[in-house]
Amino acid sequence: MNRLLLSMHASLMKKVIKVVSALIILPLLYVGGNLLYSTINDFSPEEREDVATGNPQTALPDSVITLITWNLGYAGLGEESDFFYDGGSTVRMSRATTAKNLNGILSTLMGLDTVDILLLQEVDTLAKRSWWINEHRRISEALPDHSAAFALNYNVDFVPVPWLEPMGRVKGGLSSFNRLATEAAARYQYPSSFGWPDRIYFLDRCFLEQRIALKDGRELVIINTHSSAFDDGSLKAAEMAYLKQHLLKEQELGNLVIAGGDWNQGAPGTGFSEVVAEFLPGWKWAFDTTYGTNRDLKAAYIPDTTETFVIDFFLISPGIGIEEVRVLDKGFVHSDHQPVYLRVRPYTMTGNDIGK
Repeated sequence: MNRLLLSMHASLMKKVIKVVSALIILPLLYVGGNLLYSTINDFSPEEREDVATGNPQTALPDSVITLITWNLGYAGLGEESDFFYDGGSTVRMSRATTAKNLNGILSTLMGLDTVDILLLQEVDTLAKRSWWINEHRRISEALPDHSAAFALNYNVDFVPVPWLEPMGRVKGGLSSFNRLATEAAARYQYPSSFGWPDRIYFLDRCFLEQRIALKDGRELVIINTHSSAFDDGSLKAAEMAYLKQHLLKEQELGNLVIAGGDWNQGAPGTGFSEVVAEFLPGWKWAFDTTYGTNRDLKAAYIPDTTETFVIDFFLISPGIGIEEVRVLDKGFVHSDHQPVYLRVRPYTMTGNDIGK
């Protein structure tokens, strides 16, 4: 009897050891395998890559040019959303809510179809978080009178967090739409990234550049940018330094430049991790503080209660007059950002300079 009990006890212990071992080994294999796979397949773009432009246009710019910058929040961060990485709990919204947001975004953009240039950020092309919708293609179809350019900045096969509900596949980036004749478009990789292993799961930040011929022989350079978030400020500083050198080169060539996007930094004087007011001599920041352009995502949006920030705006080179800049208040219904409208007038070579 004792031998039988000892045998049963030994058998039970073996089963317990196997179960405990599996509970320890399987998660380690999962984490280790994901790290190895993701490291081997890490998205590693070149510093500069040419970008194709669909729906090519032929119109030269008029004396006045209009632009919009808008972070679309991949149609997953509307008024009812919070987000786990910002202190909320939600990983992705329902399919119906995502469709509602995307339809609202498309309706808004179609209503802005007379705007010359649209600079959009967080546009997914193949991602679990946006229910595998190719948002860039949907927008392109909705704006047939605009050329379309896309630069990938988030390309991860499997984001493993949060552990119980992983984000999974994410593929998205920057979309620029242009009613004017675009000579060329290119993606420029920012020379900064998180350390390993974070870098294999985070965005590869970049800017998307389009070049437009002006009637006086110069070029108008349009830059769509999206700076780093969730960093200690060092990545944004490196990105801004890289962008600054790029802008100076264009200025030395005599070209005009408009850079717009989500800077993940506050506009000058707004009190939130502000960009440098005197970033470049003679250049001006164009922003509107009447409404916030971005909201806090710890919880769903509550008007007059949820904290908002002004982090979406433009940087304008000398030689361009700023006629109007304003936030289009949409109540954060379809995105955690709001569109910002800009109206400018590029001066001729013999005309007045900006600020005069």
